[in-house]
Amino acid sequence: MVSIITVNFNGYKDTCELIDSLQQYETYPYEVVVVDNASRNEEGKRLQACGFDKVTVVCSDQNLGFAGGNNLGFQYAKGDYILYMNNDMLIDRPFLEVLIDRLNSSSNIGAVSPKLLYVAPAHTIQYAGFTPLSPILLRNETIGIGEKDEGQRDQARETAFLHGACMLTSRKVLEDAGQMTEVYFLFYEEFDWSMQLKRAGYSLWYEPAAAVYHKESMSIPKATPLRQYYMTRSRLLFARRNLKGMDCMLSCLYQMGVVMPKNVLTYMLKGRWQMVCASWKGMVKGISDKTQ
Repeated sequence: MVSIITVNFNGYKDTCELIDSLQQYETYPYEVVVVDNASRNEEGKRLQACGFDKVTVVCSDQNLGFAGGNNLGFQYAKGDYILYMNNDMLIDRPFLEVLIDRLNSSSNIGAVSPKLLYVAPAHTIQYAGFTPLSPILLRNETIGIGEKDEGQRDQARETAFLHGACMLTSRKVLEDAGQMTEVYFLFYEEFDWSMQLKRAGYSLWYEPAAAVYHKESMSIPKATPLRQYYMTRSRLLFARRNLKGMDCMLSCLYQMGVVMPKNVLTYMLKGRWQMVCASWKGMVKGISDKTQ
């Protein structure tokens, strides 16, 4: 059985639509564990009252963030396989068995992400794998993003990183390599966990024979102070946790001496002072917060 863990934060409608699509199309044995991350309007209780079949709703009394919510859900999961899936996803055909087959095709494979397509515009790729991060700048590319899906990205391959919106692994791998760290709260968790899996000797795979649809950032709008704060903080934490020696020092200096000043200047010229403050606060916390 697959335990599908999804985190709800003020996304009641999206979560219901995800569950509906799973119940309509998925044929492989599964359960859903919904973790409500202290949403407004008692969304957790409302989800419990829906009485969905094969769905367990866990209500947290505080917002635990992405990794914390998923880790809480794992405590209630009964399956041999674990699928971390954003609540703003939809499916239109079975996909679990394909992911499991890929995961089990080699003992070295630790986790698999499917092809991600945007809900709108239709037939547009969001994710077909990631390229590696450059060691200092921490830049990489999302393969296929924005391309019309015409089968050009339908070759399964090893990928540098999983996509946090949909990641399948097994209970055995989690017991071996560990769960996601909770130091980030938002952003970079899947990149960090991907590095953690690779350090444990596992490879990561992209499996295009399974495809899911993503509404993209429904709970966290783009270009907000909240997003800017956590992106700035998490990027520095990632460098400190995953780079060593000179690479770590140079990467942090680049983020603080080039990226952050550039962002601050841009926001100052636009009069977006909340974004300026968020950038500064994110930098300070990214350097000072504990990495464990």
